[in-house]
Amino acid sequence: MATSAADEIDILEKAKSLLAPDYIPSDDEEYMNETQQAYFRMLLIEWKRSIHSAADQTLQSLQDGPIREADLNDRASSETDWGIELRTRDRQRKLISKIDAALRRIDAGEYGYCEVTGDPIGLRRLIARPVATMTVEAQEAHERREKVSRDE
Repeated sequence: MATSAADEIDILEKAKSLLAPDYIPSDDEEYMNETQQAYFRMLLIEWKRSIHSAADQTLQSLQDGPIREADLNDRASSETDWGIELRTRDRQRKLISKIDAALRRIDAGEYGYCEVTGDPIGLRRLIARPVATMTVEAQEAHERREKVSRDE
């Protein structure tokens, strides 16, 4: 699980590095102005493109042929690695739907605002997690409710 989260962060950081390095959204600006919306749109599009690129590489590796290690331990290790890789790609597939939803929220003028409270999510949170749909406080409350319902 930590590996897939680290991969997700690496892909997001790569997407950020490809954007215009001279602009970073600032609290000094009007919240979710056109420039900020354009920044997040490009970030989301680049992130999605990066995920598709990584998935294509995985698909190509799978098509190159089966695992051929003669040693059973090596084969088991390779199969475990492939299992982790495929779970990571599945997680990223689900992330793409969140990216698409975020792009739709930008088009609708709802991006950057909490779906629960309607308050601004905040630039620092959106830069760290561009698909965020809730403020930190609303997300924490949501997770507490989930934990309570799981424990019952």
